[in-house]
Amino acid sequence: MTDPDAADRGVGGGSADDARPAASDVLLATVVREEAGRIVATLTASLGSLDVAEEAVAEAVEEALREWRVRGVPPRPGAWLTQAARHNALDRLRREQRFRARMPLLARAEVLAADESHPEADADERLALLFGCCHPALSPDAQLALTLRAVCGLTTRQIARATFSTESGAAQRIVRAKRKIGAAGIPIRVPEGGERRGRLDLVLTVVSVMYSEAHLGAGRDASADRDLADDAVWLARVVAAALPREAEALGLLSLLLFHRAREDARAVDGELVLLGDQDRGRWDAALLAEARVWLERAAALRRPGRWQLHAAIAACHADAATSRETDWPQVLVLYDMLLGYDSSPVVRLNRAVALSRVAGPEPALAEVDRLEASLAGAHLWHAVRGSLLRDLGRTEEALAADLRALELTANDAERRLLAARVSRG
Repeated sequence: MTDPDAADRGVGGGSADDARPAASDVLLATVVREEAGRIVATLTASLGSLDVAEEAVAEAVEEALREWRVRGVPPRPGAWLTQAARHNALDRLRREQRFRARMPLLARAEVLAADESHPEADADERLALLFGCCHPALSPDAQLALTLRAVCGLTTRQIARATFSTESGAAQRIVRAKRKIGAAGIPIRVPEGGERRGRLDLVLTVVSVMYSEAHLGAGRDASADRDLADDAVWLARVVAAALPREAEALGLLSLLLFHRAREDARAVDGELVLLGDQDRGRWDAALLAEARVWLERAAALRRPGRWQLHAAIAACHADAATSRETDWPQVLVLYDMLLGYDSSPVVRLNRAVALSRVAGPEPALAEVDRLEASLAGAHLWHAVRGSLLRDLGRTEEALAADLRALELTANDAERRLLAARVSRG
């Protein structure tokens, strides 16, 4: 993932002077996060149609938003949402003339939902749904949009905002993805053995992208979309809890917790503060401690991988009391190990930054220049290159690189940071 440091989503509104609507919206957002994915997965498994299940739950969320504002939150909001979604699925099946064929399956789903002691009801169906949404037959954009909709329960408007697309574009992406799942017969299940391990990396990548999308959107300040970031951390927890013997699942959770711990220091009054300049006293000590625990659990499984190495790099930064005390030789070693699992241009760019701290700007610049063909259209490549050129005293070239980075940057906070660097010459 792209390290956010290296470089009012809500379910509804409610008036400022009406406490009950605001409270109901907050509770609905919590219920949607905890229950929507589970309900979609259960209905999908019973009906064999992700489309019917997802639409039924989306309609139930809209109904809850309307009714809870007027009547108040019911005593068992999760059960209310489940029942509403089941009724919506029945109505849709009747309209589509598939009711008779699907009714026995739907009845079985109702029994399982009511019997919380049943082993099938105890299974976390969200994991199967997550694997289905992240099937390699779907494009990366479709995987992310469908995961946000089906597993996290976001509306089309929220997905559009989270992915910096239009509502119509997000809607079309979701519709195409669901059609492809149906047409291709993509199973909503957790793969076994070697297939699961291969597919797991794709699932973890989608969760990582979700976290990255919460940061530095076009036209925004440096503050993260905290709800979207929390959704990503929540999903990482779901996967880690369901697959406690998968080291990489634990590694990703550790990584996201390390990043989450730095949020308050990374964005101050809407302005971006780079990692080396952050007030480390503002880092969340509890989250850092939890991140280390998950990383230790992952390491104990003795199956290294790229997410664990990313987390280990983040741990090196967290272990240093000041930026100057960072163990850069160890960071460089970890990046060298990471290249064995992920040799992408972004990883190589981040490694070049570590190299500059160990061997100086000249060899680092040579590494950065080798990435021009891959990253010349990315503002971070120009920003890193400008910093190295400035360290070498090549001021005019550094200014040109910073100006190009400024041209390519859409985020307001990054633009102000780069503009300040340009003004200093």
